[in-house]
Amino acid sequence: MKELLGIQLKEFLISYGLNNYWAVILQSIIAIIIVLIIAVLSDLISKKVIISIITKVVRKTKTHWDDILLERKVFNKISHFAPAIIIYISAEMIDHQGLSNFVQNGAFVYMIILSILLIDTFLNASNDIYNTLPVSKTRPIKGYLQIVKIFFYAMGTISIIAIFFDESPFKIIAGMGAFAAVLILVFKDTILGFVASIQLSANKMVNIGDWITMPSKEADGTVIDISLNTVKVQNWDKTISTIPTYALVSESFNNWKGMEDSGGRRIKRHINIDIKSIHFLSEKEISDFEKIKLIKEYISQKKVEIRSANPENEIPTNQRRLTNIGTFRKYIEYYLKAHSKIHNNMTLMVRQLQASGKGLPLEIYVFSNDQEWINYEAIQSDIFDHILAVVPEFNLSVFQNPTGDDFQKLTKSF
Repeated sequence: MKELLGIQLKEFLISYGLNNYWAVILQSIIAIIIVLIIAVLSDLISKKVIISIITKVVRKTKTHWDDILLERKVFNKISHFAPAIIIYISAEMIDHQGLSNFVQNGAFVYMIILSILLIDTFLNASNDIYNTLPVSKTRPIKGYLQIVKIFFYAMGTISIIAIFFDESPFKIIAGMGAFAAVLILVFKDTILGFVASIQLSANKMVNIGDWITMPSKEADGTVIDISLNTVKVQNWDKTISTIPTYALVSESFNNWKGMEDSGGRRIKRHINIDIKSIHFLSEKEISDFEKIKLIKEYISQKKVEIRSANPENEIPTNQRRLTNIGTFRKYIEYYLKAHSKIHNNMTLMVRQLQASGKGLPLEIYVFSNDQEWINYEAIQSDIFDHILAVVPEFNLSVFQNPTGDDFQKLTKSF
């Protein structure tokens, strides 16, 4: 039919006095103009009419996945095929073999590019749809989809090269065997990233939303994206650290998900007590400490134990006696147990560390029941505000290196 129209148009032009050469050229120009007009009209119809109808239908449905396809413009990409197909089919109207082949090849290449872009967009939409599912938090598929994209991009590139060189795509693929070593070098990071993505997913090492720290990459924050080649971490200062995916397998990093799932966040800090201020409690001190509600029962119990354990008329060195540091340590323990922000079902410990030239470290090892960073820091600060302020009440001193004021006071005393 198209060939018949082309012949009739050429004969019509010849009947008006044009020779065969100019009739063919003018016929080809007219055919190209007609094809372009039809292609433009089909593009407008597909975009203005068909896409509008599809949009209205999608907006009325209750499902969410079709909205994502619409937002990703998957249907728009499909509409671009209409003019390309018309140009490809109508190219035979051009009564010039070389020009006709050129137009057909151009239209075919355009359709290949459209197909690749459509697949890319569809895979992005698929990833968005998958991310709405709960399983996406622990099993991201973005890396796998990128592998599929690479495959289709490679196949599309080979197909376009085959069209330009008028060769079979399979011959081109066979000829690429010699470049396999080069391709491995070029796609080294992609291959390593693909293997690492499988390991990260299979072993559940890291997921989107996890808090990780990786000092070697200066990363300390929340994972916001896991792709084939990179893992993006939004640090607490709002900067973005980009880490090679394979680095998470080949190097060490900390994942704080276990802490977040546990319901508690560890507080591990110590204060240094001046050893010179440590002593046995006098009777007056015992009487004063017995008035403190948190350790009242503890003091009363210890008084009974000491009386029963100590023989009469024994020198003090041979007797069991309470110390201010031991009583203070017990006070902190009861204070933490009574604290509303401390997780009582997790480790709670107040212990002494090895004494040094900076005094006796008294370490608090507990877990807060609020994991929010700001709240956690506030809880920790409130606890040590109280501990530092109450130290003198037990006739203890916090160790501190001498300052300029200390030396001035010492000089004035002389």
